[in-house]
Amino acid sequence: MKQIFLTLSFLTSLGAFAEPDIDLSLPELGDRVSGAVSNDQERMIGNEFLKQVYSQAPLISDPIIQEYSELLIYRLSEYSQVKDRNFNVLLIDDKSLNAFAAPGGIIGINGGLFLSAENEGQFASVLAHELAHLSQRHFARNVLSSQDNNLASVLVLVSAMAAAVASNNPTAFMAGPAFLQQQSLRYNRMYEREADRVGFNNLVRAQYDPSSMGEMFEQMAKIRRLAGDNIPEFLLTHPISSSRVTDAFNAADSIESPYTKTNSINYEFIRGRLNVKYENIPLNALRKMENLVEDNPSNENLYGLSIAYKNTNKYNKSLKQIDKLIELNPKNLILNTTKAEILLDQGKAQQALALVDTFLNISPKNYPLSVLKAKILGYQKELFAAEEIIRDQLLRRNEDPYLWLYLSEIQRDSKNVIGYHQSKAEYFLLLGQYEDALNQLQFALKLTENNFQVFESIMTKINTTRENIKGLRGQ
Repeated sequence: MKQIFLTLSFLTSLGAFAEPDIDLSLPELGDRVSGAVSNDQERMIGNEFLKQVYSQAPLISDPIIQEYSELLIYRLSEYSQVKDRNFNVLLIDDKSLNAFAAPGGIIGINGGLFLSAENEGQFASVLAHELAHLSQRHFARNVLSSQDNNLASVLVLVSAMAAAVASNNPTAFMAGPAFLQQQSLRYNRMYEREADRVGFNNLVRAQYDPSSMGEMFEQMAKIRRLAGDNIPEFLLTHPISSSRVTDAFNAADSIESPYTKTNSINYEFIRGRLNVKYENIPLNALRKMENLVEDNPSNENLYGLSIAYKNTNKYNKSLKQIDKLIELNPKNLILNTTKAEILLDQGKAQQALALVDTFLNISPKNYPLSVLKAKILGYQKELFAAEEIIRDQLLRRNEDPYLWLYLSEIQRDSKNVIGYHQSKAEYFLLLGQYEDALNQLQFALKLTENNFQVFESIMTKINTTRENIKGLRGQ
């Protein structure tokens, strides 16, 4: 997959790197970039891309993994040159290795990237590279360098990008407009070298071990060797040579400061969580984690074992395992949220609620804890309280389709039929499924009876949606 703003790519030469104090501003382009594609247009393009990915790609709907990913990206962005840090982080439910950046602050991460990166430093090196694509505005610069910067053509490109992500098939991208196909490999290499250089410098600034990037390349080379004839498409389009690995380590050796951060315990927990997730049969996951713990009783494997016990209804063993980890890390939010999940699955809702409330007092409005509290309250049939919590989360995460869908389910259970249809409409709107959204709004409208305020609100949403449909059809 050779699109410059939708791929993770690797070093082409040692010259891609520079000392951490280098000037990382856009080279010799100035306002011409915004003249080709403004920041507002990039955001609009990104929103359209999001709708298509939401509707086509399988996503990981796990608040714990989502929050970890978002926090790490925001932390890395503090050391980057990204000016607009209003990110939208997509977690693609796919075991293959991939990550991408798209216009409007979108960062995509495949579940397989967590499993391929053995530590947080390696994982962070990938995200630093993708943030560099955004900070250096490679999408806009590519449009500027093309002969076709028509916005309609760009939106066709967005559709091809979304199809490639959703299908994990780089060939789907070839449906893009002619201007991208006309781009020479020189531009691809130029932007990728720049993203490598900028990403490396920012990784160092974030206090990660500079060797992390070279280690990640070694992981890629290992995956390539083990793949045999079934080489992942990503590695076919981005082959890893021994010289690239060597160059990466040479660049790291040139950094004299003693940067030592490579991992975090939370990254280990996320890997353990995904290791279990991608073993689709619970008993197989349990056997796998038991074997891994026997060989290596790491935090990652011990945590994964606790999840595997939970998924096979061995709740007492699951709690015993998670309690051992909590004893060593008593304030860890991932561990305590997971314990509350186990308690809820076991039917001990009140104990789960007490634990969640304890940590919400420490970390108010925490996303995973709040969603879990809503689930506990839903289990206890306290549906209005559950709805209030999700609505509060939507004040900060209004473009999260998972929350809108969950809200609609709560409202359905509480017999709030109008609210159910309205929330389901918001869900469909985020997916770009405008006709489905209109149908939901029409259902809600029929139920408003004499409630003029609700009637007007729904009619306004219907009219806005119809105008959006007309705009998409060019009417």
